[in-house]
Amino acid sequence: MIELQKLTKIFGDNTAVGSLSLTVAAGEFFTVLGPNGAGKTTTLKLVAGLLRPTAGSVSVGGIDMAEKPGRAKALMSYIPDIPYVYEKLTGREFLHFTGELYRLDRSVYRAQSEELLERFLMRDDGDKLLETYSHGMRQKIVISSALLSDPRLIIIDEPMVGLDPRSIRIVKDLLRERALSGTTVLMSTHTLALAEEISDRLGIIHRGKLIALGGVDDIKQAARRSEGLEDVFLRMTAEK
Repeated sequence: MIELQKLTKIFGDNTAVGSLSLTVAAGEFFTVLGPNGAGKTTTLKLVAGLLRPTAGSVSVGGIDMAEKPGRAKALMSYIPDIPYVYEKLTGREFLHFTGELYRLDRSVYRAQSEELLERFLMRDDGDKLLETYSHGMRQKIVISSALLSDPRLIIIDEPMVGLDPRSIRIVKDLLRERALSGTTVLMSTHTLALAEEISDRLGIIHRGKLIALGGVDDIKQAARRSEGLEDVFLRMTAEK
């Protein structure tokens, strides 16, 4: 579903992503880990077509992002770490607005909107203005809007920020359900326990380079450690 070939992004004197090659299969739940400034968010934005690479290529669903960005982006939904919303709309209006942007059938997006509001325990909050929402409530609305179009690829950056434990469980269940139904999930997180629990494979990025790739057990074995993922991660990304 995703193929990165020697993907590179340079900002001035800083190489945020350096010659990254990676393939993520359809239906795979792939998580990108790394310390602050490692290049995780930049990588996700490159895959989403929000940034142009300095070198290398991004292909989504067999479509080259540089050659046909519109067709590639039509396959995906991108959920940033900060939930941007139109504050003068209600939560329900925002979902309906998103459905119109995707040119979905009105009966379809309205039914899906109600289902998602119910899933997130927000049906009673759906007619409140988004400007009154907490960060976590905004995050749930943005995640819901990204799921309306039933995308083949979901790109999600730090999905659990601001969410309470019940909402975290709901998001985890939703993402795993989508992956099991064939949707590819590309996630970035600092929460190692979350990555270990729900990911099929992990990639650890440090200083713009992919330094480890595989399942949790594969990474531990490659590091020749019997420790938990947190200890292995900290050792692999320790500053020299």
